[in-house]
Amino acid sequence: MRRSLFDSDHEAFRDSFRTFLQREVVPHVDEWDAAGIVSRELFAKAGAGGFLGMAIPEEFGGGGVEDFRFNTVIGEEFAAAGAGAIGLGLTLHNDICLPYYLSLCNDEQKRRWLPGIAAGELITAIAMTEPGVGSDLGSIATTAIRDGDEYVLNGSKTFITNGINSDLVIVAAKTDPGQKHNGLSLLVVERGMAGFDRGRNLDKLGLHAQDTAELFFDDVRVPVANLLGEEGKGFSYLMVNLPQERLSIAVAGVAAARSALEWTKTYVRERKAFGQSIGAFQTTRHTLAEIATEVEVAQHYLDQCVIALNAGELSATDASMAKYWCTELQGRTVDRCLQLFGGYGFMTEYPIARAYADARVTRIYGGTTEIMKEIVARSLDV
Repeated sequence: MRRSLFDSDHEAFRDSFRTFLQREVVPHVDEWDAAGIVSRELFAKAGAGGFLGMAIPEEFGGGGVEDFRFNTVIGEEFAAAGAGAIGLGLTLHNDICLPYYLSLCNDEQKRRWLPGIAAGELITAIAMTEPGVGSDLGSIATTAIRDGDEYVLNGSKTFITNGINSDLVIVAAKTDPGQKHNGLSLLVVERGMAGFDRGRNLDKLGLHAQDTAELFFDDVRVPVANLLGEEGKGFSYLMVNLPQERLSIAVAGVAAARSALEWTKTYVRERKAFGQSIGAFQTTRHTLAEIATEVEVAQHYLDQCVIALNAGELSATDASMAKYWCTELQGRTVDRCLQLFGGYGFMTEYPIARAYADARVTRIYGGTTEIMKEIVARSLDV
């Protein structure tokens, strides 16, 4: 079924971004995968190409267009290029971190940060997760105690995407440790602040090209001028922005599933067994038919979610449904596709092998499948 989500502007953007990927990303996939981190220059080049901060007002160097369809194109094309791990850093920058700056920054903060974010000179990250806390944001132990015109920040975070490369880190911390959700605030910690240290670049099962780090804060003095929004409102801000984060993950999940299907179709046409292509076997054809159907059905639900987000109508329940369903679909699709590659599917020179390893975490980050089901269940009024 033909997709009606995009218009000619989005397709022109897609063509331009696809060219950018072939020139600036695809030649470096193996290099960055081995290094465990992408070059910071990638962000600067993406900024120069107009692929960062599309929603940032033009006066601050952005595209001036709030339209998540452009973000969707980027997520889809990274998956198609077999560079999902590399894309995660840019989609986190655009889809997950940027909304906080756009909605919460005062005029001074916008002038200070938005031009660098749009240009790729200031790489962003968000630090919520702590050891032993997981999805329970009300139990965050990191504290930020006000002392005059500064907050004194102490604590640690883990599993932070862009943790090594980042220049601006939105840190969720308790400004009132006596409260749970109502004591949470968001502070922007900048590269080079005294007492702000990064741990090792974590060795992960998949997403090898994406830097993921532990962050440590030891009496970091953060100016009150770096508070995002109002003190004590951090939890509500996180709840407002989580649906877009989960939709971004769902977009990447379906795009990865579709890419796995396309790679597999090509492989089974060419691979011979018992005198014919393995694509000629009924079991292969029926497996691919099932996968293709599941991907198409998920795609159309997801497209409706993108439309709802653009209209300001995407609910937490719908975003949770999308995140849960699409990441589970991603996992079972790449698993079934890899099986059709046989032994070659286990070789990392084939994109399907990396896609298999990369897929496992998507059912965990951004809210586990179990948490997504709980959010959906609460909406059922049973």
